[in-house]
This record gives sequence, structure tokens and C-alpha cells, in this order.
Amino acid sequence: MLRWARACRVPRGLLGPSTTRCSAVPSVLSSSDSSGGGRVVGNPRPLPLSYKLLDGEATLPAIVFLHGLFGSKTNFNSIAKAMAQRTSRRVLTVDARNHGDSPHSPDTSYEAMSQDLQGLLAQLGLVPCVLVGHSMGGKTAMLLALQRPEVVERLVAVDISPADTTPVSHFRNYMAAMKSVDIPEKVPRSHARKLADEQLSSVIQDPTVRQFLLTNLVEVNGHFSWRVNLDTLAQHFDKIMNFPQRPESYSGPTLFLLGEKSRFVQPSHHPEIRRLFPRAQMQTVPNAGHWVHSDSPQDFMDAIGGFLA
Repeated sequence: MLRWARACRVPRGLLGPSTTRCSAVPSVLSSSDSSGGGRVVGNPRPLPLSYKLLDGEATLPAIVFLHGLFGSKTNFNSIAKAMAQRTSRRVLTVDARNHGDSPHSPDTSYEAMSQDLQGLLAQLGLVPCVLVGHSMGGKTAMLLALQRPEVVERLVAVDISPADTTPVSHFRNYMAAMKSVDIPEKVPRSHARKLADEQLSSVIQDPTVRQFLLTNLVEVNGHFSWRVNLDTLAQHFDKIMNFPQRPESYSGPTLFLLGEKSRFVQPSHHPEIRRLFPRAQMQTVPNAGHWVHSDSPQDFMDAIGGFLA
């Protein structure tokens, strides 16, 4: 049975201040020729990702924001608008596969997510660009920079490293809590959110985290569900928390932007960061946790603005 998601495309040459064109696309059962429950053979096939593009000066590399696990392009709405005004650059926000309005797929690999992004950037004529990726999006950005350095003019990895982050992540608990939520059909949306929030609170004490997760609660024909592909994300959780082993390095300018209160990037990760990204700088945002752009948006934008200067 197919699920339907929204994917947005911007035609070349028809860009206004903010142009978004949407069409319905089915969920994809495999991202390449496959057998055995979605096992991928060969290179992943790019999916048509949902995105929003803000117009700007075409002679400057665009800024591309990539969200983390359970996030969506809307996480960067206000920051994208502010950065477009501040830098006069085009700014792209993107929903990763299995998130937001992008299609679902059983392939959750970073190789597949990198291929998705490469296809979109080429389609929009945004090569080379500045990649800014948070958490899962940061790992996608790092892999793309390593695979295709000519595509990435500069790289910003937000509170993430090219290492296994399972030990410091509570995401597995979040998924279990989300899967256990039970909401009756045909209740008002405001009541549904309240019920979901109450059920999540038994596991997730932080109300900010709960509100972030609740952005994924959607209603279709009176039935409430999560728009993220929880089953697939849970099945491949360890793969998402890790990072593909790569022999090459990326020699472009790189900024690792860390939250002071976060433990996602450990000193033990530094040697691998230096090996893969020899020009890496590290900057810590005071009083910010893992969601740096949400906790300290002004400091976040100042750091990126300084890195671009």
C-alpha cells in the first residue's frame, strides 16, 4: 500500500523571493534494485525531496540547511529568512527522506541521503553551496563533502561529529514513546496534541523536546499519526547514529558548531575530525544544548555569518 507525501520543486529560471511548487509523490519501497526486504544493491536512487528555496544573489554560493532526526525544513524557517536578508544569498531548506513532506523509503543510509541531496542541488543549480547540517543532517553534509568536495564550498556541522553518537542520544527512547502514543479518531487537533503531549511526558520530561516531536503529529481523514517513518528509523537507528567509514578527506573550510551543554561531540572524536576535515575550526555556543539553532538562534546565525565573512 502506498503512502503519499508532498514533494516540492522549483523550476529553473522562475525564482521569485520565495518559490515553492508542490506535487504528490508516492512512498518508495526501495531506493534501487533490491531484494530481501529492501536490501539495496548498487547506488541509491535519489528521491524527490520536499524543500523551500528563498531567492538571493546567484553569484554567491547558496546556504543549505539540513535538519536532524525527527526534524523538518520548517525548523529553519525564521533562520532561513534572516540569513537570506543578512547575506543576500539564496537559502534552501530541505526535508530528508522519511521526514517532513519528503517520501518514505526503507533505505535510511547516509549514502542514500547524500544522493538525494546531490540530485536536488544539481536540479536547482546550487553547486557549489554552503552546507549547514544539524545532527543527522550534519552527518549527511559531512559525507557529501567527502564524496563530492566540488559540490561543497564550505561546511558547517552543527553539534555532531563523524563518530558514533549512540551513547549520548536519547532518540531511541523518543521513538519508543512516540510509537506508544494512542489517540482516538476524529478528536480536535488541539485535543489530540494535548493527549499526545501527556502520553509523551511519562518518558520525555523536557517540554521543549516534546513540542519539537509534536511537530510531526499530522491528521489525515480524522486519523492522527506521525509523519516521520518511525518503523524504518527505529529499525536502522544504529546506522543513523553512526557514520560511514571514509578514506578520503575534505580540504574545504569547515566549522564544527557545538552546544555548550551538549555531549554529542566528545574530545575522543577530535582525531577523526582532524583526519577527515583538516581545516576544521571548532566553536562553542554558550548555554546551548544539542538544538543549537533553537536554543541560541542569534549566536547560531552570528557564528555562521562570521564563518562566511
